[in-house]
Amino acid sequence: MPASYHDVDVQLSTIQQCLSSGKKPIALFLGAGCPMAVKLPSGEPIIPDVRGITCEITRLLASDQDLSSLLNTATANLRQDGLPQPNVQDILTHIRSLVSVAGSETVRGLNADQLARLDTAICDHVHSIVNQELPALHTPYHYLSSWIRSIPRDVPIEIFTTNYDLLLEQALEESRTPYFDGFAGARRPFFDPWAIDNQAHLPPWTRLWKLHGSVNWYQTKSLDVYRGTASEKDVRRVIHPSHLKYHESRRMPYLAMLDRLRFFLREPTAALVFCGCSFGDEHINEVLLQGLQQSPTAVAFALQYEDIDCYPKAVALAIEQSNLNVLARDGGVIGGRRTKWIEQPRETVEVHSGTTVTWNPCNPCEVDGMYSPRLNLGNFHIFGEFLRRMVEGLSYQHVQSSDVT
Repeated sequence: MPASYHDVDVQLSTIQQCLSSGKKPIALFLGAGCPMAVKLPSGEPIIPDVRGITCEITRLLASDQDLSSLLNTATANLRQDGLPQPNVQDILTHIRSLVSVAGSETVRGLNADQLARLDTAICDHVHSIVNQELPALHTPYHYLSSWIRSIPRDVPIEIFTTNYDLLLEQALEESRTPYFDGFAGARRPFFDPWAIDNQAHLPPWTRLWKLHGSVNWYQTKSLDVYRGTASEKDVRRVIHPSHLKYHESRRMPYLAMLDRLRFFLREPTAALVFCGCSFGDEHINEVLLQGLQQSPTAVAFALQYEDIDCYPKAVALAIEQSNLNVLARDGGVIGGRRTKWIEQPRETVEVHSGTTVTWNPCNPCEVDGMYSPRLNLGNFHIFGEFLRRMVEGLSYQHVQSSDVT
């Protein structure tokens, strides 16, 4: 059967070729679905997704009647504005937008003091929920770190993430993979936008850009941002910068790191792979579209966990922009065209069986009929295994090459 654009083997081969290159600009974008792939002994994810974090914060704040009432007011405001299920990111952005105009007045049922207390309480609970450690050396994060180190690279790998946790930092450090995250210094690392804009002066380390902040970032009264444990009073955790406020200061990480995504996409032949992302952040979507429009040789792959119908925003973006490809479980959008994965006969399925692609009979009553593929690469656990096997293949090729010479 001739290969076609909607053959899963073709798509897997294309992604593998991109990720195996040591010469082209490559980046990963890790969303909230990625920590969900790391499980505790109980079977629960080590860190819940954004919806889970929001539910847990609501539960924790319920023990304080005053804070719970303030949270209810904020969520009621957002529902009134057309968000039926606001999450923690929506709530923090709403709080900080009100702070910027409240002054000594009450705005939408909340005054400046109440907003500050609610902000601090939410951020403290977010910190306690997501500040977890990887349980072992065999996680998708470790396999990702191993993949980074396995290939000599002319251009450093860049990793963008909207997650606040330190799981990736832990994996990189355990594999002794050096990285630069926008901060400089040892005693009290400070955010350095100059270094981000002038990366030619930096060593060829992996770049790590945390677009929505981190549990180990904090902001002082002077609006300077540092990484580490805050030793001062009256500092604020920087775990979800608000685009509505931070345009006023280039010292804030959010815009500088969002610009880094924009600049990366302008690189000729750049390849960006999304995993665990729902494409719910319109500002990131806008940067993605602009970058791909301006650089027709760049390409992006969005690896989705569920069936294609679960991702209407991603589908709409990919139909609009042909060099954004969405690869979901039952189909995708390739070259601007939506499609289902092609069915294959049983003998082909037996050759290609594995975890990356699984097969279901199109008609369960047929023993020797056609089978429908299910692409599982949107599961970060499976994606980590994909990277691990890629590293093993590269090592095998290296050994064979050494034997020949």
